[in-house]
Amino acid sequence: MGALVAQGEEYRLLTVTDELHWPWSVTKLPNDGFLITEREGRLVHLDDAGVRHVLKGTPDTLFAGQGGYFDVVLHPKFAENRLVYLSYAEGVESANGTAIFRAEFRDDALLNGQRILRVTQDKTTPQHYGARMMFLADFTLLITTGDGFEHREEAQSPDSELGKVLRIHDDGSPAGLLDKEGKPRRLWTLGHRNPQGLALDSSSGVVYLHEHGPRGGDEINRLEAGNNYGWPAVTHGVDYSGAYVSPFKSAPGFEDPLWTWVPSIAPSGMAWYNGNHFPDWRSSLLVGALVDQEVRRVKLHNGEVVEEEALFSELESRIRDVRVFDDEIYLLTDGEQGALIRVLPN
Repeated sequence: MGALVAQGEEYRLLTVTDELHWPWSVTKLPNDGFLITEREGRLVHLDDAGVRHVLKGTPDTLFAGQGGYFDVVLHPKFAENRLVYLSYAEGVESANGTAIFRAEFRDDALLNGQRILRVTQDKTTPQHYGARMMFLADFTLLITTGDGFEHREEAQSPDSELGKVLRIHDDGSPAGLLDKEGKPRRLWTLGHRNPQGLALDSSSGVVYLHEHGPRGGDEINRLEAGNNYGWPAVTHGVDYSGAYVSPFKSAPGFEDPLWTWVPSIAPSGMAWYNGNHFPDWRSSLLVGALVDQEVRRVKLHNGEVVEEEALFSELESRIRDVRVFDDEIYLLTDGEQGALIRVLPN
């Protein structure tokens, strides 16, 4: 798909902190700063004064390859129950998987923590975890899982949780598709490679996902329960060796992507923007691009992409996460010295 050009808004960038180490995700607390994951295995509370506090009570993680701490989200009723959800790599390099930890955030510690999910099948490589989380309006939680790189055929197996989007209740119990006996499983969609972006258009209820292709073939998909998104049976990319993964870009029984990137941009975080600070950006997905060191703004109209625009390239940094909190846009830059950036109207 060709790039579509758009006119840009005027903005300014404010650095909230530049003292982060391999940050992966950020969420905003209602009254006191941010929680930020650092992939080496730290959950950081950055308070309103900009002071950094590393939380106690967090789980052990596998920091190897692409493994470590990943996403952090708050329960929709966080103000009442103080519940925080953390996704992370668990296990050893030869046997590991995506896991979810739930705990109460109090006094710069996680209390009463428990692991509420571990992907059922171990991976033999510390790669392709997915690990993005998002709450829906009914308080169920979506979790993306990667194909494990060496296990890509499992993305097509309904009996494997690799290469899937899972859905659970807030206590970890299954809330996905029904099995043959009519009991709920965690499986919600299948056929994904390494999905690391989830965004919700709250006005329509539409869920968007993006995932990494191999060489080329990064995708944005519109998610619906039970759909198969094709990997590795269909793809717009090729293997890293240049060989075909599949000769097919589309086939019956598989959902076509809403948007693709060839060559790859290496998409990271993603957020839906429909705010008032930047009127021209309304109805847009904001997608972090690690390779191109920018954010791609992908505008939709009637369910179709009508514009694409590159933003924030002046940062000259890999963008690891993009979030929208109360009409405000925040960016996390990647690396040993990462930063949290606030985007403001000029």
